[in-house]
Amino acid sequence: QELLRVMRTIDDRIVHELNTTIPTASFVGKIDAGQTCKELYQSLMDAHTSRERIIKNCIAQTSSVVKTLREERDKAQEDVSLLKQLRKEQTKLKLMQSELNVEEVVNDRSWKVLS
Repeated sequence: QELLRVMRTIDDRIVHELNTTIPTASFVGKIDAGQTCKELYQSLMDAHTSRERIIKNCIAQTSSVVKTLREERDKAQEDVSLLKQLRKEQTKLKLMQSELNVEEVVNDRSWKVLS
């Protein structure tokens, strides 16, 4: 979650980025607004793609751990520590899956601002 928070900085600062990207009247000739907007667009695309990849990778890894723990629990149903570990991993999996929804909202907001 900390990594995602840091990686979402570009989205959190999208208005500031646009304000510094689009030149004022005195800087129109000195800065290529089209090029800087393209660069901002590409940075945003790269950030969104990498965050989605990271979240999906975490979901896949956690799903694998949950599956393994379920199989172990089925074999040893009285093992309380195994059940606690399974619950902990299931909670982590739900949290990661909810991050996909958060990511969708963050991305949508950024694209609306950029548009």
